[in-house]
Amino acid sequence: MSEYAAELKNVRLQRGDVIALDDVSLAFPSGHTTAILGSSGSGKSTLIQLVIGLLSPDSGSITTLGETLRRDNLRALRQRIGYAIQEVALLPHMKIRENIMLPAILSDWSDEARNARVAELLELMRLPDSVLDRFPHELSGGQQQRAGLCRALMLRPDLLLLDEPFSGLDTMTRRSIHKQFLAMRQSMTISTILVTHDPEEAIRLAEFIVIMRSGRVQQFGPVDEVIEQPANNYVRELCTGITGTDE
Repeated sequence: MSEYAAELKNVRLQRGDVIALDDVSLAFPSGHTTAILGSSGSGKSTLIQLVIGLLSPDSGSITTLGETLRRDNLRALRQRIGYAIQEVALLPHMKIRENIMLPAILSDWSDEARNARVAELLELMRLPDSVLDRFPHELSGGQQQRAGLCRALMLRPDLLLLDEPFSGLDTMTRRSIHKQFLAMRQSMTISTILVTHDPEEAIRLAEFIVIMRSGRVQQFGPVDEVIEQPANNYVRELCTGITGTDE
């Protein structure tokens, strides 16, 4: 396993008149969860879209799972990456069974292997077997998010990218899914990059935090270090929200 799940060096990306990322250098530790925290427009989602190769930088370099992203290796790399977003993106015309199995179907897994993996994931995410024969619109928001995570984990990825996956859920449902996420992290070794605008979610789920503002990294480090030694006033304000203090 590479020391870093993903690494960006001096990455710059401009979208229209907006500089989405401005000279960003980061190395995401393998086997850990790193939260990318910041307000809307800070560059959080852009960053992980670069990591998975959905966007290309104007300058700088990106390495994902030890490989430099190229057209000829993107497909193979993406089979090692799970990706889940806020909108879930379950295919509405497919039942949940087919939605979850889709990556394995495209990768030519056997029926036996697909069914065994789905059973594992349902148990991990606390979903009943009955959801498999339903369509996405027949599930609650929390069940849809769990099904989306099951699909992202189907191929046993080395890297899991989560882009605001829990932000549209009510507080109780989010807490329940957080528990499943933490259980998942204990049961398997997986590198995770979590995009969130919620400081409490970041502190609850991550071991490392990147704080972004206007396309620039404000601070990166272990959670406790960032909270206790904020690099500037912006980070300090976010850390106040995390710790619940008024300092």
